[in-house]
Amino acid sequence: MSQYDVVIIGSGPGGYVAAIRCVQLGMKTAIIEKYSVLGGTCLNVGCIPSKALLDSSHHYQDAIKHFQEHGIEIPGDVKVNIKKMIDRKKSVVEQTTAGIDFLMKKNKITVFTGKGSFKDATHIVIEKQDGKTEEIEAKNTIIATGSKPATLPFIKIDKKRVITSTEALSLNEIPKHLLVIGGGVIGLELGQVYLRLGAQVSVIEYMDRIIPGMDAAQSKELAKALKKQGMKFYTSHKVSAVASKGKEVTVTATDKKGKEVTFTGDYCLVSVGRRPYTDGLKAENAGIKINERGQVEVNQYLQTNIPNIYAIGDVIKGAMLAHKASEEGVFVAETLAGQKPHINYNLIPGVVYTWPEVASVGKTEEVLKAENANYKAGQFPMRALGRARASGDIDGFVKILSDANTDEVLGVHMVGARVADLIAEAVTAMEFRASAEDIARMSHAHPTYAEAVKEAALAASGLGAIHV
Repeated sequence: MSQYDVVIIGSGPGGYVAAIRCVQLGMKTAIIEKYSVLGGTCLNVGCIPSKALLDSSHHYQDAIKHFQEHGIEIPGDVKVNIKKMIDRKKSVVEQTTAGIDFLMKKNKITVFTGKGSFKDATHIVIEKQDGKTEEIEAKNTIIATGSKPATLPFIKIDKKRVITSTEALSLNEIPKHLLVIGGGVIGLELGQVYLRLGAQVSVIEYMDRIIPGMDAAQSKELAKALKKQGMKFYTSHKVSAVASKGKEVTVTATDKKGKEVTFTGDYCLVSVGRRPYTDGLKAENAGIKINERGQVEVNQYLQTNIPNIYAIGDVIKGAMLAHKASEEGVFVAETLAGQKPHINYNLIPGVVYTWPEVASVGKTEEVLKAENANYKAGQFPMRALGRARASGDIDGFVKILSDANTDEVLGVHMVGARVADLIAEAVTAMEFRASAEDIARMSHAHPTYAEAVKEAALAASGLGAIHV
């Protein structure tokens, strides 16, 4: 029987990063993946393919709506080849997963293909695709099995007309009317892909606003921008039924006044979140505690109630983000090596990759108000930037929240072009506990979108923004 210092179940951004760090720290490591390709949800049916389609559809939208104003004239009609677009997406995924294969070989990590389950706390059974099984021994195990799309009890996902994000990434036609249940990150990103390609898109959201977990100002600004692009929103609507017949899908909901309304489309994307995936793990054989939400329970060291078993990523509490899982993977590896790592969960940024993009780190204004915190806010509009006007990306703003007494930055919330990259400046500043004035006094290159951060910091610190 093969023996390992660490065995990781799941090869997503949490699992494969943990495996690499374990090997770097001198541990004999194996990784188990039930699918034939590595990378988990993020690389195969999540972050990477969705960004590929977002970029492709963005190019198309620019060609039909914005090229002419830049003096670029294209003779004839610009057409979408959805098959070629999906093929390109597949190619991007294949290149990325091949990169993970390379990293496993380079780091001499043993990869087992099959479904891993606990026989007991130190033995794992791998059920291979041909039905054969293999047993290995693990001194330590890291559960990194991720999550799956969630649904509502009364919705039957047929994967044809009533679909999840997985199927939405591989449609063979552009929907005429895409109904999206859920106004969170996944629904808005995939909704915008098909909106750009010509679909009518209607978003039905239970809460009173889209992206409800982010700052309310971001929600309002993004909704305004997407409405301008043609997306329709029905907030404060509680879905009660979804029926599919032939090529037609009907969604029944109750609005905030208690009135029943129906929506009809040819596809319905159910994007009501994700659920931890522990199916078939047989955690009970090892005595691992799983809570009522299906999450593996862990302590501050990401250790389960069984001392040699840890869990990371979507399968435990917290935001379901690839970069959170990666940080946790490194954290556990370094903990096993006897180091004292640290994760500041308040400084894990969140991003929505629509256009304009939305990015956030730290506390929202709503949280600070609920805490009765004494804070200051400074906001600067993107449209006031020369760079934004030059590119035509004038939607959005940067908002900085700082402590009224110490001026320490407590939260940074952005909407605009390339804010997914820009948020790293805020994370860096907050990691070093910078004040708003610290950011305001730093030189920012001109002309850039980053100047909006400086200007918002000037406003928050009380020095006063210059270009408004």
